[in-house]
Amino acid sequence: MKRTKILFVAAAVVLFAALAVQAAEIKVIANPSVGASSVSAEELKRVFLLEKNALDDGSRVEPVVAKGGSTHEAFLREYLSKTDSALQTYYRSLVFTGKASMPKTLGSEAEVAAFVAKTKGAIGYVGAGTAAPGTKTLEVK
Repeated sequence: MKRTKILFVAAAVVLFAALAVQAAEIKVIANPSVGASSVSAEELKRVFLLEKNALDDGSRVEPVVAKGGSTHEAFLREYLSKTDSALQTYYRSLVFTGKASMPKTLGSEAEVAAFVAKTKGAIGYVGAGTAAPGTKTLEVK
């Protein structure tokens, strides 16, 4: 019985460590025109769920999402608590009711980084190892 509990606790620790490492592998990037240097996880969620179009510091932002991939899936799970299909359904319902427009969706992390670099107010995410010249990294608190 004790051995089972120890194994269970060890498995839980490994799982939580893996999730923490996965979150650290996501880099939230913004166009240099965005004044903030950090963003709360809740604020980030509200921006990507199209509930707000400005950060708390007043910087207007335009979210950019990736079409798919492991970083996209990790971002959705970590910050939005949604799957890709659930997010697409959510976005379509906002468009259908006239509450919002679909966010810009790009096919690769390199495209996301390039778009964010050249678009005032753009905010997106890439893998921690992805080069994103011309952008700034936002700390997520």
